[in-house]
Order: sequence, then C-alpha cells, then structure tokens
Amino acid sequence: MDIETPLAERRPTFKAPPKSCDAHCHVFGPADRFPYAPNRKYTPDDAPKEMLRALHDRLGIDRAVFVQASCHDTDNRAMLDAIAADPKRHRGVAVVDDSFTDKDFQMMHDGGIRGVRFNFVRHLGGHPDMEVFRKVVARLPALGWHLVLHLDAQDIEELSPMIRSLPVPFVIDHMGRVQAKDGIDQPAFLALLELMKMEKAWVKVCGSERISPPPYSAAAPFARKLIEAAPERTLWGTDFPHPNLNHKADDAALVDLVPNFAVTPEQQRQLLVVNPVTLYGFED
Repeated sequence: MDIETPLAERRPTFKAPPKSCDAHCHVFGPADRFPYAPNRKYTPDDAPKEMLRALHDRLGIDRAVFVQASCHDTDNRAMLDAIAADPKRHRGVAVVDDSFTDKDFQMMHDGGIRGVRFNFVRHLGGHPDMEVFRKVVARLPALGWHLVLHLDAQDIEELSPMIRSLPVPFVIDHMGRVQAKDGIDQPAFLALLELMKMEKAWVKVCGSERISPPPYSAAAPFARKLIEAAPERTLWGTDFPHPNLNHKADDAALVDLVPNFAVTPEQQRQLLVVNPVTLYGFED
C-alpha cells in the first residue's frame, strides 16, 4: 500500500469475501437531526450513515451491525435510520432502559435490532444501574436477542460470575479491552478465554487500535487465541469512527489484520460471513 495515500483514501490489500460484515461500527448524528444525549461523556464529530457507507465501499465490506454508543444514550433513532437505509444488509444493537415498553421493543425488532448493549467502562460512566440491567436482560429471551458487554479488562474476572449467569448469549466487545503490552498470559485475558468456553459466549476481535499502538500487529496473537478458542462465536468490526481514540485510526490497516487473525480462507469466511449470519440473521 502506498504510504503517501491519505488514511481516508487507503484501500486494504486483503480482499474480504462476499457478504463480509463489519459487526461493530457506529453512526453519530448528524446532530442537527439526531442530537447527542445531554448526559453524554463525550461529543463526537458527526459520522452519519453516508460516511459509513462510503467507508464500507472503500474497504470492500457488504454488511454492517451498528452499535449504539453512549453519546446517543437510549435515543436509537440515528441507528434505526441507518438500518432502514438498507435493511437487508444492516442490523443493530440498541441501548435501552427499563422505561421501554413491549411496543418499543417490537418496533426496534422490526427495525433490525437484535441485541442491547451495556457499558461497564469507567471513562464512560462505569457500571450501569444493575436493577435496570436485570430488568432489561429478563426481556431479551422472548425476543431472541443477545447482550453486548463493554468492559474494562481489569473487571473481567470480577464480573465473570454475573456474566456466566446470564440467560441469553452475550458478546464481549473489543477483546475485553485487554492491553497487548501486558502479554497473552495476563489474568484478564485468561479470564476472557475461560468465558469463551461457554456455548453462549461470543467475542469481537475488534478494537486492535485500542489495545495496541499502530500498526496494531501486537493485537494479532490475542485475536488468534480467541478465534482458536471459539471459531464459531467470534465477530470482527472496524469500530468506525473510533470514538475517544488517541490517534487517527487506519481502517484499511485494520482490515489488513484479518489474515493475521483468521489465517485460512475458511476461517476468514467463518469470521466475516458465517458468524454474523448466525447471530444477526442476515439472509445468506
């Protein structure tokens, strides 16, 4: 790849298989149409659906799962609008609370939502209200939805008993936010590998730009270990537009990591195509 090419124009060398899915990306705003939450911990630049579609076209990605981020809190309208732009290729993970009614949940299901997300990350507010958490989780089995958990690495061991008790499939974001510098044998990653022995456990081998410095290659051993542990329960995503990151992410470089995560074409198709179909119900 030409190192002089601007990041926003770079194309990956790795060619993703047809129907590949970015299973973790965000849409932000535009704020004049979809305002950010008053209680937000950060204010992102707008990253509307058109920007994300252009990125996926450049990267060679056909499908997407939009994940609601804390800056929009429980107002899922921007995400539902993005799904509606191409509902056969898009799904979503919402943020909700115990004020949502059966009608609200059905509307979101009809709009392509297939899970809910809870943040436990300290810089985004820390643990949620666990009573609200329990009430929401109790509603998920009837919908056939799963739970997405955004955790700090240092909390994985402490939260493992609660996670093991969940009545629905769960997905751990960003490889548990472990830090590559702490090594493959760090307690947090070993605890994550223990969780991945459960049939209801899924993990996203994304967030390489969060756990290792550019060019992100230090994340590869962690992703390979997770894929080895649960090849049928791993997902990949870009995390575009990379909120709260301390550098400008190279999305093409993140795509080019995939063959270092999933070594064979069969593993790559499993990660990028088959597993998202299983969890999100894309037509295949």
